[in-house]
Amino acid sequence: MGYLSQSDHEIVSNAVAEAELTTSGEIVTVLADRSDAYDDVVLVWAAALAFSAMSLFAVLPQPFMDLWDSLVGGWSHVWTTGELASMTIALGLVAFVAGWLLLSWDPLRFALTPGPVKTARAHARAIKHFKVGAERRTHGRTGVLLYLSMREHRAEIVADQPIAEIVPPEVWGEAMADMLAEIKQGHIALGLAAGVRDVGKVLSEHFPRAEDDENELPDRLIEV
Repeated sequence: MGYLSQSDHEIVSNAVAEAELTTSGEIVTVLADRSDAYDDVVLVWAAALAFSAMSLFAVLPQPFMDLWDSLVGGWSHVWTTGELASMTIALGLVAFVAGWLLLSWDPLRFALTPGPVKTARAHARAIKHFKVGAERRTHGRTGVLLYLSMREHRAEIVADQPIAEIVPPEVWGEAMADMLAEIKQGHIALGLAAGVRDVGKVLSEHFPRAEDDENELPDRLIEV
């Protein structure tokens, strides 16, 4: 299920078409549910839980042994080295599986994923979308991608090389701020439209529209 309705898509598409009326630049918008599955993060957390459970048993084995004895009949006995090793491995496996199952719940998975990891994955995904959908696909290499990843709460603006050589990254700060101000209030389409308008203004200054300019990339919002 997508985040935006058909009318929301039209808001963004119309903003792109309007922004491109005054520039030879081409603006592409992408709205993603997430930038990564973070299976590696889940694996790290599950392994950490398993190691913690085994370490806790190694430090405080008696409560675990007493609990196990009570569950299997209540008779205490002297544990052999093999039984202790088996219990250590079993606790590790149980903790690993429990951790993996818990982090299969998306809210917990994203809550336990470090912020820098989310930022890096969102940036990498934006670059990937840009290379596929915009980079070097225009006559003057004037493509710009606005990328929004909902689960990570991250946004990226990626520009083709000729634009990046003229426009420093900090110039896109205003577009990013205007976009996020609306999105934080739940107005996703309006936020993307605001970002598109700001990007269009920057492109118009450096890459004004030529008389023979053609629309080389689709104006529609791509939702993935």
